[in-house]
Amino acid sequence: MSGSVEEVKQHIAVYMKVAGALFVLTILTVAVSYLPTAVPLAVVIALIIATTKGSLVASFFMHLIGERKAICWTLLLTTVFWVFLMFLPLLGHVDSIGVPKTLPNANAPAEAEAH
Repeated sequence: MSGSVEEVKQHIAVYMKVAGALFVLTILTVAVSYLPTAVPLAVVIALIIATTKGSLVASFFMHLIGERKAICWTLLLTTVFWVFLMFLPLLGHVDSIGVPKTLPNANAPAEAEAH
């Protein structure tokens, strides 16, 4: 990582901007947590902010921004597996949509506690 003084100053400036963005996104995460939103919407907002923060860290601090081709294929493969794993539990429920789910013995009369 040998370079001129100006090059090092440019890298430091980029790191400071990314650190500032991470700080702002952390404050935004805390602020959004106080909003009166439904849980699914809150999870989506939190995941968007977390994904943005993670991509900033991976791109700049881990120097992956220069690895465009390998990273694109890796992210594509990761996305495919993520979608598969997220929808895998739903496949078990597809054949029973509209069927009420109860325990097999749910309608049985309760036993007397004292004999």
